[in-house]
Amino acid sequence: MVIKYLYVYILKCSDGLYYTGITNNLDQRLLEHNTGIDKDAFTYNRRPVTLKFHERFSDFDLAIEWETRIKKWGRQKKEALITSDWQSLKEGARCKNNTSHLYK
Repeated sequence: MVIKYLYVYILKCSDGLYYTGITNNLDQRLLEHNTGIDKDAFTYNRRPVTLKFHERFSDFDLAIEWETRIKKWGRQKKEALITSDWQSLKEGARCKNNTSHLYK
C-alpha cells in the first residue's frame, strides 16, 4: 500500500509577500514556481521564491482545509506559523472587534 501525501506550503516571494499553496510533490512545485511556467501565476513576477514552511498531510480534506485557512491569514499569523511562535499565533487568532466580549 502506497501512502500519498499533500503538502501545504508557504513561500516568500522576492518582493517580501507570502504565497500559500498545496501540492503532492513539494520539490517539483517549488521548481515550477521558480521556473515560472505560468505567466499569470501570483509568483511569476515575484521570483525567486523561497520555501519558508511546509506541513505534510495524509488526510487530503484536512490539507485543503488548512491551505484555505492559512490563505485567509494576515502576514503576522503566517510569520508566527513560519517561526513556530505559537503564542503569537494564538494571540493572532483572538477576535479583536468590540463585540468579542459578548461571546465569552
